[in-house]
Amino acid sequence: MDGFWEFFWFIVVFFALMAYLMVLFSIITDLFRDHQTSGWVKALWVVFLFVVPFLSALIYLVVRSEGMARRSMAAAQQAKQSQDRYIREVAGQSPAQQIADAKALLDSGAITEGEFQALKTKTLV
Repeated sequence: MDGFWEFFWFIVVFFALMAYLMVLFSIITDLFRDHQTSGWVKALWVVFLFVVPFLSALIYLVVRSEGMARRSMAAAQQAKQSQDRYIREVAGQSPAQQIADAKALLDSGAITEGEFQALKTKTLV
């Protein structure tokens, strides 16, 4: 029975440690995203985060939570825009454009009617 409670306490402490580390990393990430705060203030926050960890993290979350949310939202939107731009680049042409290109090849005599039909079927499927 004693081993169970030791294990249970270990799980609770481990969960709390992981939760704190996630908060700490999000605070440090937010500090470096904030371009309006000076480097000295950022350095001071980092020092306090390591000297008085729980209190300074709590104060940071209370005082700067609104700006933290805005910066996080802006970073997420920028990542989405970059991803959308990349997908558009990689995706290439639309099916209609591919069929039009195949039709131009057919009209120029570069491909036969059978090849055109095969390309058209492959594009539409």
